[in-house]
Parts: sequence; structure tokens; C-alpha cells
Amino acid sequence: MTCPPVLLYHHLTNYPCIFNLPPTPLNYPNPGERKNKRKLPLPNTHPIPLFLPPPPPEIPPFPPPFQATAAMESQNNHHLDDEFIFRSKLPDIYIPQHLPLHSYCFENISQFADKPCLIDGATGTTHTYADVELASRRVAAGLHNELGIQQGDVIMLLLHNSPEFVFSFLAASHLGAVVTTANPFYTPVEIAKQIAASKAKVVITHSNFAEKIKSEVKIVTIDDALFLKFSDLVKGGGIDPILPAVKINPDDVVALPYSSGTTGLPKGVMLTHRGLVTSVAQQVDGENPNLYFHRDDVILCVLPLFHIYSLNSIMLCGLRVGAAILIMPKFEIGALMGLVERYKVTIAPFVPPIVLAIAKSPEIDRYDLSSIRMVMSGAAPMGKELEDAVRAKLPNATLGQGYGMTEAGPVLSMCLAFAKEPFDIKSGACGTVVRNAEMKIVDPPTGTSLPRNQAGEICIRGSQIMKGYLNDPEATANTMDKEGWLHTGDIGYIDDDSELFIVDRLKELIKYKGFQVAPAELEAMLLAHPNISDAAVVPMKDESAGEVPVAFVVRSNGSKISEDEIRQYISKQVIFYKRISRVFFTDSIPKAPSGKILRKDLRARLVVGIPA
Repeated sequence: MTCPPVLLYHHLTNYPCIFNLPPTPLNYPNPGERKNKRKLPLPNTHPIPLFLPPPPPEIPPFPPPFQATAAMESQNNHHLDDEFIFRSKLPDIYIPQHLPLHSYCFENISQFADKPCLIDGATGTTHTYADVELASRRVAAGLHNELGIQQGDVIMLLLHNSPEFVFSFLAASHLGAVVTTANPFYTPVEIAKQIAASKAKVVITHSNFAEKIKSEVKIVTIDDALFLKFSDLVKGGGIDPILPAVKINPDDVVALPYSSGTTGLPKGVMLTHRGLVTSVAQQVDGENPNLYFHRDDVILCVLPLFHIYSLNSIMLCGLRVGAAILIMPKFEIGALMGLVERYKVTIAPFVPPIVLAIAKSPEIDRYDLSSIRMVMSGAAPMGKELEDAVRAKLPNATLGQGYGMTEAGPVLSMCLAFAKEPFDIKSGACGTVVRNAEMKIVDPPTGTSLPRNQAGEICIRGSQIMKGYLNDPEATANTMDKEGWLHTGDIGYIDDDSELFIVDRLKELIKYKGFQVAPAELEAMLLAHPNISDAAVVPMKDESAGEVPVAFVVRSNGSKISEDEIRQYISKQVIFYKRISRVFFTDSIPKAPSGKILRKDLRARLVVGIPA
């Protein structure tokens, strides 16, 4: 028995080919690891046009995707005879990468058009899937008709969690436009920088944040008539919206979140229609999805949608499967537990600080949280003690972790206890590599790939990873090598059961409650102060935040600048999670001969309690 023929693209020719797929997806003789010696065309380097010439007369048999990689050169040109390549324990699946993101999300809408799609936790308003699909088209038409938004234009969403965020994101996809997301609590300077870098033409926001926007852009607010109201935008789209004809290429950019990457200042991460479709499919598609969501689920959306974790694994995955998405505009522990009880939430995606708040809450026994069947944790590691505490509070829930990075689309690995046919997992593991992708662990000094149980830098390859950094080819080349591998800057190993464990970090980023803080950004501000001659910023452990930024500062000659003065100076320029927690004065900043700050030396001082 075979499935109906489907259109695929041959991995060598990029020509369309008709194939009869077997009843089950292709599997590998040795799931989890392969060693091989045939080179593979680089992913994401040859965009597939929508219309292609006829295939040549003879086409070799279609192999499993990402069939082989070996005899590669690493980033430092060290020649490799063999490579250890790790894959998911689940078989690869067919992914409709030709579909634009909005079409993919709503591909099966006829099966659940009248079901709840978005539930506004603040107001109780419910929008069905049919409502959301129509609203997204009306907003798209309004953006085009009222504001002149065209294919390729950038729209900034400066929004807390709200139905309008979802409508706007999907509207942009309809138009072939690009969404750049930003935290509403950014300072005016931070907002202006992102508007300028992304070349955003429209900002959709709340009225109380509109005064922060100093740039010459069009402003739409979701709650105030002083600006163009979102409701007027919807009306401008008409009852039966007519959208401009656009031809969306799978490799067109649809989302532009900002990330500091492995080092440096925030950069625009170009995520394509193909990339996000692939990432969502890797999680929730197939006979045995890695992340088993279904249309009867109620998914809690308390994590901010401007963060890629929530945008992808909650919003897009939820839309794809037809689940109800319960939106909370902000986190408050009592309100959260009340909504879980009222709406019988089944899926609870969290970050460790929220998990910690639940584990420590004295009020948890007042609420019925027994409906929760899955607690997902990501954005930062969760220790065994915290895992055990949550399991004690939520005994009916499966608890597990995933691992992601904005540049990776974002999910690299996912807990297989979340699969429809679950696997046993180990405490502290960050899951196994997602399907239709490859992972390897490399020795940072040599670039040599490492076998199981040896720690090195985690690298990922697949159609889900970013196209690159916006207007920054140097940073792109430093993160993605010539063979298409994305280098994460995180140190980890893969054990005998193909589970990934993260043990350290090469990259300089500080993680405050899952938010990125780039030391270089704060250091530039410190060095601009006339009373500071040198400075370095490193993370310090914190129970509630995970990490907080602290500064080592060398005063200028004769300067008596104080810790409070420095902290206030920084606080005026940055969002709350980038504020410096402590300042330690020192005579010098340790540096390598190249001038690079020796951050490990500074972190070591904090560990032993001798900061200077």
C-alpha cells in the first residue's frame, strides 16, 4: 500500500519530482547517529523558485534528506576524514516547505473552523479559527489599502500578548511582508535603533507605548483614537477583503526577531517561510509528532509572543494543530493558576523563573491544576531540584525541556517524553535533535566532530535555520560555516541514548529570565562615560533570574564615580533586564594579547567571592 503521489524537490537538481511515498516515513538503519563520506549541497543556499523547468530525463533515486556529510572542512580549515552526525530517534517526515507560513498554519482549518482559536485571558473574548483567518486577511488588506504596505516591507510589533499580535503577524505573511518583534518595555533609544536597523515602516503598539516612538514611522495603536486605531485598520480591509497578488518564495523572509547571537550587539535574524514551516513541522507534524499537540488542547500563552520561543512553539504550533491558545498579557502567579483552572489548560510552556514561582507558590493548593498534561521549559536550563519540585506540585504533568536559539529557527532539540508515543528521558536532558535535521558536537579548537559522551560546541543543520543576519555578512559567516552548520556557542554532549546535555557556554550572552543581555552593548555604554577608563560585563548567578549582569569597572584618573551613579547611568538607557545588578571596581580588566576580555577570569573571581 502506498500514499498518494506528492511533489518533492530532488536534493541534487532542485527539480520537482513526483514520488510515491511509503506508508510510513523513511527511517534509517541506525537511528540517532551516522558516519558517512559524501558531501551534501548546502541547505538554504539555492532558493527553490515557484516555477521550475522540466526535470532531466534521468533522475537518481530519492535518498533520505541530508543523506551524507563527511570529508568536510571545519571553520578553521582542519580536514576531517569522518564526521559523527546525530539525528532524531523519530523518522523524518514530509514537510510542505512550498507553502507560505499562513497557508501552512491554516492548511487544515476546515476541520476546526468553528473551534476556539484565541482566548483573551484578560477579557474572556474568544475568537474561532474562522474568525482569526478572516481577521488576518482583513488586517492585511487594511495595511495595504490604508498604509501602503507592500511585499518585503517591515512591520514592527511592539505589543504585549494579545489577539492583535496574532492577527498582525499572519496579516504580514499574507502580504509577503516581514514582522520584526520588539519588547514594549524597550527604551526609546532601543526602539529607535531597531526601527532604523530593520527599516520598519509601521509600528503596531499600545497607546501608552506610542510616545516612546521617536522615529518617522506610521503608528497604529490597538486601544486609542489619537492614532490610527487597529479597529479602523480592520475596517479598511473590508468585509470581504481583496489582497494584492503576491508571489511568495519559500526563502522570503517573514520574521525578523533581534538576537545578540554568540557575541556582540543585537542583530536582525532573517527567518523565512520555509524555515518556520520546517521548524513547526519538526515539532507537531507526522504520525508520531515530537511535540504532541492536538485540537482538544488548551495551550497557555503567558510567555511573550515577541520572543521566538512563544511565537514558534506556542502560537504557530498551536495554530497548525487547531488547539485553543489562551493568551495572558503578563505573568501574575495567581491569575495564571486561576486561568488554568477555569479553562482547563492542558499545555503549559514556561521558562525556569515561572516554573520556580509555581513550585514555591503557597497558593497552588487552592487551585485545580490537574488538567495540565505537559509542562514545557525552555530559554534557560532547569536543574534537577527544580524539576523534582514541579513534579511534586503537578503530578499529572509530563515535564521536560527543549533547547533553542533564535538563529536555529529556534528549536534544536525537544524532549521525546512529549511525543505521541513517548520515550523515557533523563533528568537534566534537553531532549534529542529534532527531525529532518542534523546535529554534531565539535571540538572548539580544532573543529573536529566528536562522538557520544564528549563535550564540545553544539552545531545544527537543516532547512529550519536562519537565512542569515540582516545586512551583516561577517556575523553570518562567523555563525554559519561553509557547510551550512550553525554554530551555537553552547557546549554540550550527546549521550548513549541520543539525549543532549548542555554543560557550558562559549558565547558571551547573559540570560536573565530567558532574555538575552549582550555584554558588548553594556560595555559600550560604560566606556562612553568620561569617568570610566575600562569596563567588562559578565553574568553572576541569581536564584530568581538565573543570571544578572554585573560590571567590573576601572575608574578614570582622579574619578570617584560610585556604584549607584554607574547603575543609574545605565538604567536610563536600557530595558529593565539589561540593568547592571552590581559594580565591582578594579585596577585593570584581564585581557588576552589580542585585547579580548578574559571573561572566565572575571567569572572565576565571582565564584570564589573575590570580585576584585
